[in-house]
Amino acid sequence: MSGTEQYAFERGLRVGLTGGIGSGKSTVARTFAQLGALVVDSDAIQRLVVAPGSDGLRAIVEEFGEAMLTAGGELNRPAMAELVFADETARRRLEGITHPLIAQETARQMGKAASGQVVVHDIPLLVELGYADKYDLVVIVDAPEEVRLERLVADRGMTKEAALSRIRSQATTEQRRAVADVWIDNTGTPEELREQASEVWTTHVEPSVHH
Repeated sequence: MSGTEQYAFERGLRVGLTGGIGSGKSTVARTFAQLGALVVDSDAIQRLVVAPGSDGLRAIVEEFGEAMLTAGGELNRPAMAELVFADETARRRLEGITHPLIAQETARQMGKAASGQVVVHDIPLLVELGYADKYDLVVIVDAPEEVRLERLVADRGMTKEAALSRIRSQATTEQRRAVADVWIDNTGTPEELREQASEVWTTHVEPSVHH
């Protein structure tokens, strides 16, 4: 997605939810959904627009060749990642295909919101993409690096090196704090995180909806 894209936020409060890998952002998103929000998942949309049989995947194969497909007809993500990591022009060509499709699908999903329904955009790269001003409220979920590292190794089976590389490729705590309206510190248990998310809903989201 590029910074020039505009999403069709037409109704209800717009909440941008973000946090680094291993922060617990997905738990907060699920809690907000249970409390009545329409949650739009950026990662899920990125997978959807290049799913087997999609226009996005067909366009990628036309642009970059059959090597971008697995034997099962899915996007060969390692091959694609290797190509765009090494070649800035290839990365821009890929973004030229996927970004308009992501923007279109994001707008379509957000357009499903009922009148007055809170829309939560769960977007990992909100800070990196400079999207903070697109939302009425920016909620950031964070935890110390060592806590996130421990979770990624224990819960997702990542190596310590791979987990650390992912963490450090994303925005810093300072960069996130600079755009946060609400900061959720997830150093506790999942239940404590859900309680914090519910409290944020009560103290920050609901008053804005009824303002």
